[in-house]
Amino acid sequence: MDWSNKVAIVTGASSGIGLETARLLAARGVRVALVARTKDKLDEVAREIGAVSFPLDVTDRAALVALPKRVVEKLGRLDFVVNNAGVNHRGLTRERSEAELAQILDANLVAPVLLSRAALPHLQRGGVVVNVASLAGKLPLPHEATYGASKAGLRSFGRALAIECASDGVRVANVNPGPVDTGFFGDVNEVPDIVFSQPMSTAREIAEAVVRAIETDVDEIDVPAVSGKLATLGYLSTKAYMALRPMLEKRGAAAKKRFIANRRRVTT
Repeated sequence: MDWSNKVAIVTGASSGIGLETARLLAARGVRVALVARTKDKLDEVAREIGAVSFPLDVTDRAALVALPKRVVEKLGRLDFVVNNAGVNHRGLTRERSEAELAQILDANLVAPVLLSRAALPHLQRGGVVVNVASLAGKLPLPHEATYGASKAGLRSFGRALAIECASDGVRVANVNPGPVDTGFFGDVNEVPDIVFSQPMSTAREIAEAVVRAIETDVDEIDVPAVSGKLATLGYLSTKAYMALRPMLEKRGAAAKKRFIANRRRVTT
């Protein structure tokens, strides 16, 4: 791919997967429009990689739908959109507030839908929309029910949008990470044990998958691939998933203890 003079919007770009994605794209010569809520951090990243910051909250619908036009006015064109910003509030659904559940859906599903729609008239032929979904969108995860629903919806949206946009020369791809070692974990003790049963990825590894989704004709990438196969099995067969679940939770509980212990050693 000729990356020169291309322009990309990356949401959630101030840290984690979004930050690493922005760095990889900028290193290839892409002019990156960085999107996140924290202006100071975003401006710092912009100076580091030679990008342009567009601070906003993706749940601010008016600001979000106006973003692609602003980017085109500032940078001259639009080629890629990476829907990466996300929110999670773990715990039993009955114990989460209405506002928390709505925020998960607004940030993880409504925002990517609206941003993608707003971007379509501006995307160049050959443009690509990449949704950072999740393997949690393939399997039911207690304590992350609404998060999983938002990612399942995002994955479904991406697959359907790809069909709608094919005749316009615009591709849509999903990247589905398993567990990723970033600040998104929050309180590790609240993360379901089964999540830790799968290999842990780094933010850079997911960013590399995003770039691969842009430069190839792949429509979906699971990271790690082996976890994707396991999630697909569970998605296709509830009985198989429920049979494997106790073993996965036991393995995950042990892995989570090791993860917490290693983190403590690093921070002390």
